[in-house]
Amino acid sequence: MGTTARVVLLGALTGLAAAHAAVRVLTGPTPIPGGDARAAGDLTVINEKLAFALAVESAVPFGVPRGAIVDVAPVSHGHIGRDRVAFADFIPNNWSAWPNTYQHVDILERGPRQVRIRAVRDWGKVNIVTVYSLTASSDQVEIRTTMTNGGDETLTDLLSGLTLWPRSGFLFAVPGLAGVSEGKADGALADRVVAYDAGWAITLHAPYLDHIGSASRDLFQLHTLQPHQSRSFTGWLQVGSSGDLAPVVRAEIERRQLPSGTVRGAVGSRDGKALGQPVVVAERDGKPYAWVVGHGGAYHLRLPAGEYALYATGRNYSRSAPASVNVRDGTGQVRDFHDLDSPGRLAFSVTDARNGAALDARIVITEGYQPLVGFLGGKTFFTQLGRKGHADLPIAPGRYLFTVSSGGGFLAADSQVRLAVAAGPARQHRVAITPLFDPPSRGWYCADLHHHADQAEAVTPPADLARSQLAAGLDLLFVSDHDSTVNLAVLQQIAGARGVSFIPGIELSPSWGHFNAYPLASGARLAIETATATVDMILKEARRAGATVVQVNHPFNPYGYFASLKAGVAPGGFNPGFDLMEINSSVPNDDPKVLAKLWEFWNAGQRYYLAAGSDTHDVWNDQSGRVRTFGHLDGRVSAQAFAQALKAGHAYVSYGPLIFPSVMFGTQMQVVSGEPFTLAFDLASVAGVSKAALISGGNLEVSRAFPDAPLTTHVDFMLTTNHAGWYALEVEDQRGRKAYTDPVWVTIAPPRQ
Repeated sequence: MGTTARVVLLGALTGLAAAHAAVRVLTGPTPIPGGDARAAGDLTVINEKLAFALAVESAVPFGVPRGAIVDVAPVSHGHIGRDRVAFADFIPNNWSAWPNTYQHVDILERGPRQVRIRAVRDWGKVNIVTVYSLTASSDQVEIRTTMTNGGDETLTDLLSGLTLWPRSGFLFAVPGLAGVSEGKADGALADRVVAYDAGWAITLHAPYLDHIGSASRDLFQLHTLQPHQSRSFTGWLQVGSSGDLAPVVRAEIERRQLPSGTVRGAVGSRDGKALGQPVVVAERDGKPYAWVVGHGGAYHLRLPAGEYALYATGRNYSRSAPASVNVRDGTGQVRDFHDLDSPGRLAFSVTDARNGAALDARIVITEGYQPLVGFLGGKTFFTQLGRKGHADLPIAPGRYLFTVSSGGGFLAADSQVRLAVAAGPARQHRVAITPLFDPPSRGWYCADLHHHADQAEAVTPPADLARSQLAAGLDLLFVSDHDSTVNLAVLQQIAGARGVSFIPGIELSPSWGHFNAYPLASGARLAIETATATVDMILKEARRAGATVVQVNHPFNPYGYFASLKAGVAPGGFNPGFDLMEINSSVPNDDPKVLAKLWEFWNAGQRYYLAAGSDTHDVWNDQSGRVRTFGHLDGRVSAQAFAQALKAGHAYVSYGPLIFPSVMFGTQMQVVSGEPFTLAFDLASVAGVSKAALISGGNLEVSRAFPDAPLTTHVDFMLTTNHAGWYALEVEDQRGRKAYTDPVWVTIAPPRQ
């Protein structure tokens, strides 16, 4: 269908929907701007409130089988907004592999009063049927999924449910569970999660909820499915055209038939000005429950009956004093707020204390007002790309403690800065930081080898990725978006402008394992569908795209390659064609498993080596370079040279400590049987070195403790052996952060004549 024809058809349909409260389904590339359902057989459902698209022929992210929601957008005054989700649908067992042989999608009702679409897929021997329903004038899509175990084995400890993975904006976690990444939903004040920004909100309501995953992006129920047993899950995606949560609370009250009352009032600043769009936050049991966005200095919020604390705020305004409110069923009350301070500004200049040179930096509010509502103000800031070392911060007045970091805690101590911010013009503040260490002067360069920009569910524009990685003290920029190379060209330009090297990568993302491939050839594009690919196809595609290195990401998490190998669900089984295994700071409890597997390989003489990455998707809430890979280069710094160093084992990974060996990792050292030899290391840490342990054959050979926790130290390990093997070092600093090295290979010299 041509672009003009699509626009005309869309205009006619959305106009009809607005006039007659109709709902319709379109077949073909979605009219949702920025949508991913772009194939001829994809389906888009539209009414006057929202639009959503099912990928019927297009690929679904993360290796999920076709027949899932990949696009959701608000509709306002006949205009469809941009796509706001990467994926919003059902998953059968957390993010474990999804073995699949069929997908069938049928339209059950076409409107105008209701559209119903059924998707049927299999997950192993489980049949999964999902029915999507949208009625005219409704702002909610009902999603009802039924799992039926067609096998003869009981499936235990399943985490099944709906997910909401936004592609931009902010996330308001399940109320009561902020800061909880995964686990039981004990303490939840509601059964919803909200993705939002100032101009939109998408809420997943999940009444079956008893567990969460991925920081509330996944709303699960833990259950067992007996042979031939069925279980159903029903939830709703509610879509709004502003960041106002009042409609969300209203829907919750109506669905659960809760007793409720209303609170309304006026909001203004101390100087007597009414806020154009005030925000009033309601807290319950001391935890954020919801907020309302008002208009013209006034607000109105319906709440379930109960005790609340309310406060008012606005974009870069201070928050008011709290007001206690007892909401009673069927009653209304008034609470006004007139004590807000108008916005202020801060201008930071961050320099090297030794010579005054500008430094890239990350600036975080450690103490002081941090807006709950993301579009009202920031908590994390970065210095500019164009003006190195400078940051201009719009911020609410108040007293703050800022943590200013240059080098990510690896190269220099953070600076703690206490400031009082007043309303009005920017206050200038200079911060001088003293770098303590210079690994590049000794040939060691670092990169965060698992980092996302703004594709799929990641929310970091390329320029902000660069600002964050530079502030972390990373020597080479890196990106690995899910199944996408769209950001490689712009990041190459940014790196060139800043005079640093860039490693172009991609994260190949089938459901049974993720693999980073890098550096890619210029102009490389993904040529396979990862959802249906075997491991042989994945590795072949990585090499076709020019990759020197293939890295197995988070090997033992639910959708890691080695976890899928153990479960027997990695198509093609074990393929030895990878190079590196990842230490991933988002799953630090898996580090011992990764090391144990590598030690097993090393004991067998197989030269797979270490890599590390933070898996950052959101630089304002994650930390680039929290764990990083250090590689040793003898000559010019380049993506290819760095990759070759890692492939040769001239590398280590670190959460903080720095290591400088006398014998290069990955090299072979010949010793005389029974005669002493030495492995020596210079060690350093901003926090102070605590201990070092030498590992051989997977066992502790010898360790050293440093009770005084020096910033730098030297350690010699005097050793003897009568057999070939390997030695690797583990170092821990005073903060408990560790570093792990690739091995030094030891062979036994022939007997002397």
